[in-house]
Amino acid sequence: MLPISARQWQLRDYGATHLQLVEVAIPQAGPREALVRVAAVSLNYRDRLVLDNGMGSPLRFPLVPGSDLAGEVVAVGSAVSRVRLGQRVINTFWRDWLDEPLPGPAPDAAFGGADLPGVLSQYRVLHEDNLVAAPMTLDDGPASTLVCAGLTAWHSLVEVGRLQPGQWVLVQGSGGVALFAAQLALSLGAQVVLTSASADKRERARALGIQQVVDRRRPDWPAQVWQATGGRGVDLVVELAGGDLGMTLDSLEPGGTIAVVGVLEGFQLQVPCATLFAKRARIQGVAVGNRRALEDLVRWIDRAGIVPQVAAEYGLADLPVALDHLARGAFGKVVVRMQ
Repeated sequence: MLPISARQWQLRDYGATHLQLVEVAIPQAGPREALVRVAAVSLNYRDRLVLDNGMGSPLRFPLVPGSDLAGEVVAVGSAVSRVRLGQRVINTFWRDWLDEPLPGPAPDAAFGGADLPGVLSQYRVLHEDNLVAAPMTLDDGPASTLVCAGLTAWHSLVEVGRLQPGQWVLVQGSGGVALFAAQLALSLGAQVVLTSASADKRERARALGIQQVVDRRRPDWPAQVWQATGGRGVDLVVELAGGDLGMTLDSLEPGGTIAVVGVLEGFQLQVPCATLFAKRARIQGVAVGNRRALEDLVRWIDRAGIVPQVAAEYGLADLPVALDHLARGAFGKVVVRMQ
């Protein structure tokens, strides 16, 4: 027997101080929809940007934030065939990007953004097309981290980088996407160099099996990357900082690829064309990924036994504290437990 109401986080105006935890009626599933009891929501850097300014798009208030859930299907519509009652699921990041090719100029909407309500709610109705079976080897907290961070890393490595065993990957930082990229690359037989400005996080990265770590504060860090790779540079960069790509290009071997996934240093890229031409480099933006790739990732997680790095889990009422932790820079992912 389902309750008649549940708790939900709503944003009433721009800025995290305008978040409110409210009681709402539990929605009903339509013919091709499923009602999911949300167990965990993973937070992303994107969530902070949406709360602050809508990432440049006007928001319609009240807005339910959050894009990444894991939970259990507790009701299904009459025409649902992709999921079943009692099944553990995660959601897709984009509503309308199910497979290649990308529909139209861009996916229509991402959950928890300007055009589509998010998932920071104890119950959420979703179209069956936007649900994927959760990994069998992960519980709900870690499973929720696959939706955005895990898929972004997987898409960068596999779909964009076409990563091969023995190749070198440069990963910038130690947040959720960075650590996913490092763990996935190692599991795919590649070799990893990770950069971080924190000595503590560099040591923690080594404990995960990432032996080549570089101090990003040093102005010669590209030279350190070349030394770590035996003088050949890296084949693929998972670029989370953005901004000036000059030093990233310096670390790249000729013909290599930079997958740009982050904007920590701003939304404008600076690219030295002389180095770009000399390296014959490819720079490609990554917008998370599609449902088919998420299903591929889930299968690989189960096969390889990868455990996502969760820095902390917070209770439902502690969302503001969880967002503060995210802002300080977490080693891995920050998760909110919803029940």
